[in-house]
Amino acid sequence: MIGYLAFAAFAATVPMANWLIGNVGTECIPNGPCLIPVGFGLMAPSGVLMVGAALVLRDVVHERLGQWWAVAAIVVGAILSAFFAAPSLVTASATAFLLAEAADFAVYAPLRRKHLAWAVLLSGIAGAVIDSAVFLWIAFGSLSLIEGQIVGKMWMTLLAAGLLFGWRRLSPKEMPR
Repeated sequence: MIGYLAFAAFAATVPMANWLIGNVGTECIPNGPCLIPVGFGLMAPSGVLMVGAALVLRDVVHERLGQWWAVAAIVVGAILSAFFAAPSLVTASATAFLLAEAADFAVYAPLRRKHLAWAVLLSGIAGAVIDSAVFLWIAFGSLSLIEGQIVGKMWMTLLAAGLLFGWRRLSPKEMPR
């Protein structure tokens, strides 16, 4: 049940991130993204937290339903990204999402059995960097917000990795090693 809920939540993060970018922020740039502060004096497009959540939710889908469901989640997410993004963001969103999730999967899959929390953390870093660079370059032709993008996504990854470390300590038999 948790796996299917994670799949649905993962799919929902894509259109939500795209909606946030154009509608919610402490500062909205004309013909550009709405921005939020992410810490350390950095700003990022407001969809950043949803994309960070997507990177973690894909890992949950992989754990609960298996690698083929995780691949299916990536494909569904990319398709939804294309349907729900503003026309100016469709290519950037779908391309960044697909490449970032593929990178996240490539790092996560070989690490998950021995070091689940490290797999979540390291795959989240890989996905955050790739998603940030690809999205910003295609959408805005600039990498000027990349630091904020990566920091914003990493907040979600760090939260998830911390929860996994804690969960493992409390119930080590329930989590794969």
